[in-house]
Amino acid sequence: MRHAAILAAGLAALSLGARAEDKPAEAPAAPTPEHTFTGKAALYSEYEYRGISQTSEKPAVQLNLDYAHSSGLYLGTFLSNIKWLKDTADVNGFSTDANLEWDIYGGYKGEIQKDFTYDVGLLRYQYPSNKLDPSTNTTEIYGALTFGPATVKYSHSVTNLFGFADSKNSGYLDLSATFDVGGGFSVTPHLGYQHVAHGSDFSYTDYAVTVSKDLAGFTFSGAVIGADTKSISGVKAYASPANGKDLGRAGLVLSVKKTF
Repeated sequence: MRHAAILAAGLAALSLGARAEDKPAEAPAAPTPEHTFTGKAALYSEYEYRGISQTSEKPAVQLNLDYAHSSGLYLGTFLSNIKWLKDTADVNGFSTDANLEWDIYGGYKGEIQKDFTYDVGLLRYQYPSNKLDPSTNTTEIYGALTFGPATVKYSHSVTNLFGFADSKNSGYLDLSATFDVGGGFSVTPHLGYQHVAHGSDFSYTDYAVTVSKDLAGFTFSGAVIGADTKSISGVKAYASPANGKDLGRAGLVLSVKKTF
């Protein structure tokens, strides 16, 4: 009986060992690459920035190219067609070939603690061939804090802001959050305030709610975007120079993006 008990215990141990060996070992987490290069191409029904249409409510094609280092350092560039500069030039009696926005940015991202991160950097908005005086070329420094799904970001201009005279030290406060609601859908509410230094008539609040869906390697989005701009002598502060349309009026913007 004693030998039978020992044999049974031995068989049980072998059986347990076999089951343990049959279970595949968990693969270790892949290390973070030291260098990461990503790109994003997008098509928009119109290009809205801080609640104001940059393409006079016409479609836009955009491209982002980004580099990130595992230390937190990053650099990138952004390209988009625009229309507001040409409209402004035509109304003011001169011509321009400035139909492109080219942004260059860089900064550093880090983690303060789990789910609490920061992001600081510099962004240069460049409008090749623009001939406005003051120039529309603009440089901002920015800082952001993200906790869970929510982000607060402040951008501060160290030059004149987008062609407004004597507008250095303007600021933009951005509050947003992204919620994963399942099924590949996400919802992103946003509220912002653009302060134009020495230009209170051009300061305003903007808002947006974006719904996005990942499908077949693409991201499809629909957003309601608008801005509470002021009126100056009965005309909206951000009216189109070409046709008088309020470029901050609320509307639906559709887009499709591909990351590579």
